[in-house]
Amino acid sequence: MNFLMQPWHLLVLALASWLNREQQQAIEYLQVENRVLRERLGKKRILLTDDQRRRLAVKAKMLGRKLLSEIGTIFTPDTILRWHRELIARKWDYSSKEQRVGRPRIRQEIVEHILQFSKENPTWGADRIQGALANVGYHITDTTVRNVLKANGIEPAPDRPASMSWQTFLKAPYRKKTQPNAKHCKLRHL
Repeated sequence: MNFLMQPWHLLVLALASWLNREQQQAIEYLQVENRVLRERLGKKRILLTDDQRRRLAVKAKMLGRKLLSEIGTIFTPDTILRWHRELIARKWDYSSKEQRVGRPRIRQEIVEHILQFSKENPTWGADRIQGALANVGYHITDTTVRNVLKANGIEPAPDRPASMSWQTFLKAPYRKKTQPNAKHCKLRHL
């Protein structure tokens, strides 16, 4: 099989050689720049962020140890490739991630509402608090309300003190319904 060189083959080869020469000049410049920076830094230790180490490690892994040692990098090839190994190991390490089992916890906002309702209305039981929460837009079960009250050391409604202070009574939302009308009150004079 005879291969004849066409004129466009020659053009492609010339273009490829020109691009290769351009890339080689850019690499040589970067090598000199690295040497100057190393001279400037001296023996000082360079602290990099994880992102900077990751970027260097990814590029260095593609080049390989032999080429890295020829280039003369700021960091030793062993260091850069160790960063790559550590980053890969960290990527596939799931031990630090929490693996939650079971139901999700009750939002703190709901817990605060339950405690607020139980303090402001000491005669309300879990069913009533659950209904009030449903009116506000939180749909949870009465068992959840009982568990929250129990976890916070609040007794069930029948076991809580039935009497309440005047201050609590006056703040209660049902006060207007139970407060007698002034016209129907009989005042006794002593």
